[in-house]
Amino acid sequence: SINRHSFMEIIEDRHGKHSTIIASQLPVEAWHEIIGEQTIADAILDRLVHTAHRIDIKGESMRKKLKDNH
Repeated sequence: SINRHSFMEIIEDRHGKHSTIIASQLPVEAWHEIIGEQTIADAILDRLVHTAHRIDIKGESMRKKLKDNH
């Protein structure tokens, strides 16, 4: 897909040169399946995950908690 190729180009251009922040509701373990093409998924994850400072947030959604309290 054009989107995965464009994403790969962006990551490739920034890799080792600039900081990149990515926020996702999907766990990193699910990215291969979502990206879809194994080679591109491997390349993207190799550039992002191995040098990343990851913050994995667990627990219920804050929106759900706030809704339940009101």
